[in-house]
Amino acid sequence: MLKKIIRVFTITVILILISSTNIKAAENPLSVPNNSFGIHILDENDLEDAAKLVNSGGGDWGYVTFVIRSDERDSKRWQKVFDKMRRLHLIPIVRIATKQMEDGWEKPSFDEIDGWVSFLSSLNWVVKNRYVVIGNEPNHAKEWGGEINPEEYADYLEVFSNKLKSQNQDFFILPAGFDASAPNAKDTMSETEFLTKMISHNPDVFNNVDGWASHSYPNPNFSGSQDDVGRGTVLTFEWELKLLEKMGVSKKLPIFITETGWAHDMESNSNGYKDTKSTTDNLKGAFELAWNDERVVAVTPFILNYQTPPFDIFSWKKKDGSFYEFYYEMQKLPKKQGKPVQVVSIDVLSIIFPPIFPSNGRLEGGIALIKNKGQTIWNGDEKIRSSKFNLDIELEPKTIFSDIEPGETSVAVFSTEFAK
Repeated sequence: MLKKIIRVFTITVILILISSTNIKAAENPLSVPNNSFGIHILDENDLEDAAKLVNSGGGDWGYVTFVIRSDERDSKRWQKVFDKMRRLHLIPIVRIATKQMEDGWEKPSFDEIDGWVSFLSSLNWVVKNRYVVIGNEPNHAKEWGGEINPEEYADYLEVFSNKLKSQNQDFFILPAGFDASAPNAKDTMSETEFLTKMISHNPDVFNNVDGWASHSYPNPNFSGSQDDVGRGTVLTFEWELKLLEKMGVSKKLPIFITETGWAHDMESNSNGYKDTKSTTDNLKGAFELAWNDERVVAVTPFILNYQTPPFDIFSWKKKDGSFYEFYYEMQKLPKKQGKPVQVVSIDVLSIIFPPIFPSNGRLEGGIALIKNKGQTIWNGDEKIRSSKFNLDIELEPKTIFSDIEPGETSVAVFSTEFAK
């Protein structure tokens, strides 16, 4: 009897693992309850402040955008960051970057792609969708090693996307956000011309992405109104979608506004930017109207904490450690309870004690040594069940130990139906 229970139970759990982990496709993030509030951060030490902002007002599972450079690919470091985000209920949007040079950024290398794929695949991501932004504003020469090359970026995007997808279909690919306000000049190219050349070179290039990353800044001078529309406004994403449609891109792409926000005067009234009260009003208006669009998955304004030029004018945090008023006002805005899809996966290492106590047609009291190999933190609020081979198995992690994090081993109580 004991051998039969162990054998059938082990087979059943293996089938649970197969059914949980072999779903290899990026999820539509708008098909589940979604909290679109987010923030862009520079440093992982700002994650607690980010969570207090984006998960306030009744919200849960907001978004955080951050950059990982090619010289920062330390799996242990970033796994700790992801684990912390899991505890804080923050969804990561990772923008990959090269090494910073004096006059900009090193040109991305095709030879580096395999290293990126290996690194990104080594991490246990927070949710099923692995949001990755490929590059940044390539219509600026300083972002592409001193040159502008739409055709090369199209190839880079396609190769990078295909290699990530071949490793795991859960990678959710976003193209670089563009500077929509950039003109055709020596060191910049208009987004229209850049996209035209990309599509002319490869008409199917955007079949390789799952969503659209937009830098919907309120220009000119990062000081426009929340009511402005079109290119170079908080509704730049809308202009971009219409532009793509005119260019023959029929794919419906959910929107990720990975950069936006107003430059402000840092309460000094000396730099010609909006005062902080105007910034507060504009942000509130944009979140309530322009960005309250059914196509928008996430809005992550730039930037939570940046204390040195040139980006201190965008910082939500002051040098003294407190925040500008717009941080607190954005906290007050009502938000949704996001419920992103997470992978549930367990590994039963051994059966310590079989279920032998009959109760209501079941055998209870079984004890198993298990390992959490999924993305969820088991806190005892739900049981894990599966029906295979005429058995109904229930694992109850909290019965012995609660809060079993991914990678941890613990003991769980299980029950099963009487064998038929």
